[in-house]
Order: sequence, then C-alpha cells, then structure tokens
Amino acid sequence: MTQAARRPATYEDILALPEHLVGEIVDGELSVSPRPAIPHAIGSSALGATLVTRMQFGDGGPGGWWILDEPELHLAEHVVVPDIAGWRRDRMPEPPREPFLTLAPDWICEVLSPTTGRFDRTRKLPLYARLGVLHLWLLDPALETLETYRLESAHWALLATPAGDEMVRAAPFEAAEVDLSRIWGR
Repeated sequence: MTQAARRPATYEDILALPEHLVGEIVDGELSVSPRPAIPHAIGSSALGATLVTRMQFGDGGPGGWWILDEPELHLAEHVVVPDIAGWRRDRMPEPPREPFLTLAPDWICEVLSPTTGRFDRTRKLPLYARLGVLHLWLLDPALETLETYRLESAHWALLATPAGDEMVRAAPFEAAEVDLSRIWGR
C-alpha cells in the first residue's frame, strides 16, 4: 500500500492558523506550536532587553546591531520565527518595512520549551546552518542553561554552556556582559 504524497506547506497554511498558534515551514513541512509559556517569555524578554540596550542602542555595549524579538523570516522556501535574532548593521543598515525579513540573521537565539525543543534542535538548527547563520544560542529556562554555538565548516561548534547565575560574555556579543540570574525570572 502506498502513501499519498503530501503537498508542501505554503504561507497560506500559516495565515489560516488561529492567532494563538505559531506556524513555521521547514523543508516543506508545517510545524505548529502554541504561544510560549511564561518562563519562556520571561527568558526571551529579559535576554532581548539586555541585548537591545547594549548591542542595538549602545548603552553599556558597542551597538552596531539590530536585535528583534520573534521576527518572521522568509528564507528561500522556509518560514521560521526564531525567538530572538540579530543582524549586524553593516549587513542590514535599516530594517525593512515589510512584516517579514528575507536576509538571514548573523545570530539567532531559540528559547527551548517542552513543546518546541525537539523541533528547534532537529529541524531549525540544521536549517540555520544551511542558511549560513554564524552564531546560535539555545536558552533553556527549565535547566537554566545557555548553550552558545558558532558555525564552523557548515556545522555547529559548541563554544560554552554557562548556567545558573553566571555572568556571560558570549560570541558574538563578547562586549556585552549578560547576567544570567536576571534571565530566569526567579
């Protein structure tokens, strides 16, 4: 018995979803997840605020970046919504006015949760490597860990895994110290 071929997912499939769901398309497959839980939102918001202040506005850091929460990225045939993403201003002097971006970020952070962790690790990380994203962070509020990676020869190289209440200077934001104790929402 043969299985009927699935049609590749389209952006119209994402638009048809209820507002409380987030849709993404990787390699033609639609993935749907609920809006983030509060620990996820706290971690993402706190990290994003720190990086926007230091890396986008230059308060306590060098500036030179655009840092965006949950940007919708249309990259080739893929549609993804990372939790936080950053572009060096020398690559993207001004953000576009459209509701999505077509330029791959220089840095992405995914905040892991029970509902998205597997998809983030098994589907999105390989996609980000194929698209040439240079730096990747995985923030895990439940374990209170931050995994930092750099793309090397088309593969992710783990640089560090700080945890708990550590103070962190991690690529590509070595100039901006991040206090992990403020990220966990304790």
